[in-house]
Formats: sequence, C-alpha cells, structure tokens
Amino acid sequence: MKQISIDLETYSDVDLSASGVYRYAESPAFEILLFGYSVDGMEPKVIDLACGEDLPEDILKAIISEDVIKWAFNAAFERICLSFWLHRRHEGLIQTTYLNPSSWKCTMVWSGYAGYPMSLKMAGEALELEDRKMDEGKNLIRFFSVPCNPTKANGGRTRNLPEHAPEMWETFKAYNKRDVEVELAIQNALSYHPVPSTIWKEYWIDQEINDRGICVDEVLVEQAVEFDDRSREELTNEINTLTGLENPNSVQQLRGWLDKREVKTDSLDKKAVKELIQTTTDEDVKRVLTIRQNLAKSSVKKYLAMQNAVCNDGRVHGMFQFYGANRTGRWAGRYINLQNLPQNHMDDLADARELVRAGNYETVDMLYDSIPSVLSELIRTAFIPADGYHFIVSDFSAIEARVLSFLAGEGWRIQAFLEGKDIYCASASQMFHVPVEKHGINSELRQKGKIAELALGYGGSVGALSAMGALEMGLEKEELQPLVTSWRRANPKIVQFWWEVDRAVKKAVSDGETTKVGKVFIFSRNKNLMIRLPSGRDLTYIRPRIGMNRFGGEAVEYYGLDGQKKWTLIESYGPKFVENIVQAISRDILAYAMSSMRSYRICAHVHDELIIECPESVTVEEISDKMSQTPPWIDGLNLRADGYICEDGFYLKL
Repeated sequence: MKQISIDLETYSDVDLSASGVYRYAESPAFEILLFGYSVDGMEPKVIDLACGEDLPEDILKAIISEDVIKWAFNAAFERICLSFWLHRRHEGLIQTTYLNPSSWKCTMVWSGYAGYPMSLKMAGEALELEDRKMDEGKNLIRFFSVPCNPTKANGGRTRNLPEHAPEMWETFKAYNKRDVEVELAIQNALSYHPVPSTIWKEYWIDQEINDRGICVDEVLVEQAVEFDDRSREELTNEINTLTGLENPNSVQQLRGWLDKREVKTDSLDKKAVKELIQTTTDEDVKRVLTIRQNLAKSSVKKYLAMQNAVCNDGRVHGMFQFYGANRTGRWAGRYINLQNLPQNHMDDLADARELVRAGNYETVDMLYDSIPSVLSELIRTAFIPADGYHFIVSDFSAIEARVLSFLAGEGWRIQAFLEGKDIYCASASQMFHVPVEKHGINSELRQKGKIAELALGYGGSVGALSAMGALEMGLEKEELQPLVTSWRRANPKIVQFWWEVDRAVKKAVSDGETTKVGKVFIFSRNKNLMIRLPSGRDLTYIRPRIGMNRFGGEAVEYYGLDGQKKWTLIESYGPKFVENIVQAISRDILAYAMSSMRSYRICAHVHDELIIECPESVTVEEISDKMSQTPPWIDGLNLRADGYICEDGFYLKL
C-alpha cells in the first residue's frame, strides 16, 4: 500500500462551521459514522462504523504509518478527526496529540494550486468530471451529522441514528463512497499539474502551526462578551427613545426620521454615517448616528468567535487556510480571522484591558466615550502567550513595495530601501522633486506619497485614490489625476513592467509563446496560462482567451472564482497580473521565513507578520535577523524585518 484516499462522515454536537474541526472533534459526543476509502486508486469501500464495523488492521496501520500517503479533500478535517477517534477507540496507538501531517496530502490544496475551486462540488463541476458530488449530501448531513430538534413526530429524540431512516442511511453510505470517487477523479484530472514538493512542505508547516494554535485569555473574552451585551442593550434603548422608531435598524425608517430633522442622505453606509456625524449640527442626530455606528461594529463579534473556537487546552486551533486566496496562494483566515483585526490606538490600552477583564463596566463606561470602540481595540489583546513565554512579533517592512521595485528594476526605490529610507517620503520626494522628511522639511507631502504608494502600484488611477480615502484625507478632486501622473512619471520602470507583463500574457494566450519578464516566466501549458515565480511555484489561469474590455481594447479572460465565489470568466490585464505576481512572491517569502524559523513556536501570522511564542532567552534581534534572510531564489532583493516584544503579556500591534 502506497497511498490511501479517505473521506469521513461524522457526528458532533458542536457546530463545525462556527468552531472548527479541533473543537468539533474534541467534543465527547463526536464520533466517526462512515469511513470511505480507496487503496492505491482501487474501487472505494465504505466502513460503517456507526453500525458496529471497525477499520481493518491494514487500514489502521496505514493511517499511522509515515510511509503511506493519506489523501483527502480538506485533509485537515480527516487528520484531526482521526486523531481524536484513535485516542478514544485505540488508546496508545499514537503517542502525539495529532497525527503527524507529513504523510498527509490534500486534494483541496491541489485543486487550489492548479487554479480550480477549493470546494469538492465546485471543483468537480469546473473540471467537468463525470463523477460529481451527490446533491443529496446537504440533507443527509443535516439529518445524521448534527443534532435534531425533539418533536412529537420523532419521539422527542435529539439525534437521528441509522435505524431511524434505513433507506436514507444507505444513501448516506453511497454519498460517502461517491465523495471518494470524486476525490480520485480530481487527482486523475490534475495529474498533468502536480504540486511541487516544496508546496507540500509548506502545507505541513501550516498544519503544524494550526495544530499548535494560540492561547486566548478566556476571562477577558467572557467579560468582553458580557460588556458587549450590556452596552448593546443600553444603546438600543437609547436610540429607541431618541427616535421613537419601531425599528431604528431599518434604513428606510431611520432615513424617514432624518428627513423630518432636515438631514438628507442617499445612504446610511459606514462612510455616509461618518460624514453626517462630522457635518450635522443637530446633537440628537449626531447621537443617533453615533449609536448606529457603535451598534454596527462587527469586530466585537470576534469575541464570540473565540468562545466558539477555543479548545480544552485554552488555545484556538486551525485559524489559517493554506492556499486560501485565489490565484496568489496566500493564506486566508478562518473563524476569528486574524487577517482583519482592528488596530490599537489607545494610549492606556493595558489599563482599559484590566478594567474589562475585572468586569468593571461602570468605570469603563465613565472613562471612555464608547464601550464598543474599547472592546474593538482590545481584541488583539485577547491573544496571550503560554505560561513562561512571551510574544515576539516580527514583520516584513514594505514587502510588496520592495518586491515590486526589485522586479521592475526601479533603481531609486531599490536605493531608498538599501539606505533604510521611509518609502513614502522617498516617493513624495521623487514625485515632487523636493526633499521630504517625515517630521521635517516638506513633511506635508508625505501623506500624498503614502496614498500614491498604496493606491497606484498596480495600475490604479483616480478611482483607486478615491477608494483609498484620498478625498477624506483632504485632497481635492482636481489634485487626483496630477497625483497619478506624478507617481507614474516617478516610476517609469514599474509602468513599463506592467505592460511588458501584459504583452507577454497575450502572447502566451494567443500564440503559446514563452516570455521571460524580469524574474518571471510567462507561458502556456495544457491550454492554461502559467506564470512561473522565482521560487519555482506556478500561478495558473484556467482556459484563458483574448476578449474585449469595456473600453473596446483587448483583454485576457480566464476562468476563476469572482468576488461572489462563482466560477466564471474573469477579465484581467497587465497591472492586475503584476499585483498577483508581487503578492504571490511576498507570500513565498513569508513561507520561506516560516520554513527557516520552523524550530521556533510560530503560533499565528497576519499578512506579512509572524507571531512567535518565545522563551525569554530568545531576543527580538534573533527573530528579526532570521526573518530578514533573503531566499536564495530571489538573491539581490533587500529584505528587512522589524520586531518587538509584547511586554504586557498579550498580542498587540505597534
């Protein structure tokens, strides 16, 4: 036996979508119902564990063997479920908490790497497979895999067992077998596009980080949830009293109330409410809109997410989805989603944290204008190191700007990074031909340099500046186009790089021609567009073609997932491909840092930042120096990582 493909059907009283597989599988109610498998691609079989069957000895040995590759679609689920199941059903068979990920491979990751959806059903459809996931699956899972409501009709039971619906159970077994068949079909369909061994090594590191998890301060989280409930009730009562509306959350009702106060607005979205608060002179209106703003803070829901996901060891596991971002392969956040945490701006953050942790609601309410805002800023501080450790946080400085400058060969930018200059000041200086210092001469221009850097690197224009908040920061509309022009004139090699990539992509799609553009190769393979990165990793664009854009010019279209997660044709062009390339290389650099720092206790990562649980003997300098090492495959790129110790014993963003 060389490999085994596995698919499980399970039961737990824990909500998998809210809590994640670690919390789901550690529940005493958890059990594996069906074990579908195929050995070395042979006809799949189903073992009915719920009805008393057990795994054959050779299958048990294969699961724990380091020499047998285990395949599954979203293999983390099968690996963690089997880890808990083995500890309970076959005590002593494995010595570690979780099965070692190094003999596991994931068909879902393979699908994502090849440019296809990371959903078994959608992958089967996009690949136009003959065998596809059965549509009955959702109903079967709802019936057998989750608790049911007790009713007179079902005799008051809270769970459906095989004997309650024998025919449905047989269909469930067929569904389990079909999922294995679909997984095998996906592997076969993607055999022309194997995943490099380096990617599997990164996947195993990702699984180790997910297995390790990160501690949360459960006392703080519990108090924050109680604070939020109490604050929300008080704010709701106040807005009801001020407006007299039946439902102040209704946009239509609130706009009607504002009309009566002679406040006109076409929208009540976040941006519009903020503007109205700043411009209105009616104190009641200002207060009502401020309450609406506070009630709309979704970030405090992350405390509930922590409560849902925290395991018996006080840690949250499984927060990172390997290859979660379409096309670039970047990680995506799950459950709590560290990728979009609010920043810390409070000077007395530690004091506010202690007051909340102690449950001192009245004092917090007296000292601060908004309890929801305080709770929002404290979210990061809910993550704490284990006893005897502290957090060292280290992140890459301006990683995308460095990579883009290096790829394009924009000399003045490369020199600015080598000299340790502030890129926003350097950019403003290059754009306006005057010296710019952050807290010195012409410092007012730095903000223009900053917004230009953030908005214009990937072909953005006036619309990108507006979306980035240029008008809110004080720029006038008539200043935006000149700002675009100045940035592009200051960065001619980056602009040239955009259009060299654009031409190379079109040649690959129309003529199958291979072109080297700087450090990347652009070519066609198996009717797909490929971009080979310096790391050797490929970006894949499915079934591309030359189409027409809305301006009447040529554009490349390919099949992928759009913003609504629909598999459809997506239009792209040079600067957008450059954005994919830069973000993908930045991702590869982070993966290289994770690999070189594997001996450290990396417990989380946020964009280009690593959060490491360190003993006191480990220094910031040691971590930052290690993280600053340039990968050998992109020699010459100047990297810099900056770090700090979270002195107060919790995670924060400096």
